[in-house]
Amino acid sequence: MPTIKYKATTPARRNMTVPSFDEITKFTPERSLVTVKKHNAGRNSYGKITVRHRGGGNKIKYRIIDYKRADETPNVVIGVEYDPNRSAYIALLKNEAGEKSYIIAPLGVTDGTVLYSGETADIKPGNTLPIANIPVGTLIHNIELYPGKGAQLVRSAGVFAQLIAKENGQAQVRLPSGEVRIIRLNCKATIGQVGNIEHDTVKVGKAGKTRHKGIRPTVRGSVMNPCDHPHGGGEGKSPVGHPGPLTPWGKPALGYKTRNKKARTDKFIVKRRNAK
Repeated sequence: MPTIKYKATTPARRNMTVPSFDEITKFTPERSLVTVKKHNAGRNSYGKITVRHRGGGNKIKYRIIDYKRADETPNVVIGVEYDPNRSAYIALLKNEAGEKSYIIAPLGVTDGTVLYSGETADIKPGNTLPIANIPVGTLIHNIELYPGKGAQLVRSAGVFAQLIAKENGQAQVRLPSGEVRIIRLNCKATIGQVGNIEHDTVKVGKAGKTRHKGIRPTVRGSVMNPCDHPHGGGEGKSPVGHPGPLTPWGKPALGYKTRNKKARTDKFIVKRRNAK
């Protein structure tokens, strides 16, 4: 997916690039597969802001994605669409009974491609199989953590994991972060790489596009008063005044491990992503 670069007719256009959307073949969502998405401006169920700098943004609807792929009948791709809720594109499938569903669009899947799910499916992009039936070394995405729950891992644009070993009823999978994790063999995964591989090369170009996504401006702590931020205060451009940068609430902002040291899923991690 190449990007389009415009002539510098305005300061914003000078550095802006946009996707070419060459993979897109369907431009309106399937009405039966969309639902209302409520904007909460970073607030939780108690009305307290838990994620700062969120609010506004364009009104969007949520596309219902089939992460379980339980239908083992042939499904034909009838359209590839843009999804405002994620970086990857989505593909609209239609089975023999006329039922439609959305999946994350794998790289190389286009209109007319026939996809299968189940133990007997071929090893080709877009097909979903139990990990027990996938050869070692295969690139996979949309990986389940719990059998039948639906895919939870490796769903962003352009990413893929690799199946590197199978033994004792378990598989070792290298995730995009470099972490090697144990996953049960009866969990499902989809063959291939997620599409829209050049998503991370797009340059936003102007502040307005970020506002359209519902992200509001962020003020640096160093320009605040000391009562508002640990970095604030001082005459002129002052250093933070601490061994390292801090959050507004005084917690270390860099290198501070927030993962629970007794996390029950630690036993499934063979190699951590930041291991030397």
